[in-house]
Amino acid sequence: MISPQDEKLLAILKTNARASVSDLARLLNLSRSTVQSRMLKLEHAGVIKGYSVDYGDDYLASLVSAHVSIKVKQKLTTKTNLELKHIDAISQLYAISGEFDLIAIVQASNLEQLSHLLDDIGNLDGVERTTSSVILETKFKR
Repeated sequence: MISPQDEKLLAILKTNARASVSDLARLLNLSRSTVQSRMLKLEHAGVIKGYSVDYGDDYLASLVSAHVSIKVKQKLTTKTNLELKHIDAISQLYAISGEFDLIAIVQASNLEQLSHLLDDIGNLDGVERTTSSVILETKFKR
């Protein structure tokens, strides 16, 4: 069970995963050792899986992003998912219901690179077909 203090700690880390233990202790009005202990407990419990980079708005605005709907041959689903996981330009992959099986969020530095990535995805063994939509503008993100 996560305590209210743990929830506060998680909220701060979600905003800034690089916050120092000293800063976290100050913000939570706890000792450094208590904060370190709580973080370790949350890591061991699987609540905190890791710490990651959150890209800046200017950098994200320079990327070309697309939603790629992917229809997969049923018997090759696991193999295809593993191959998609190894494509670094895919930031997220979702299993969905409906005509397509997956939606990948793809990010590239330019349209030419995006075109090559879409070809690479479409040529994977197990991919029946794809359809993509380039993201023109992000209205909001939570």
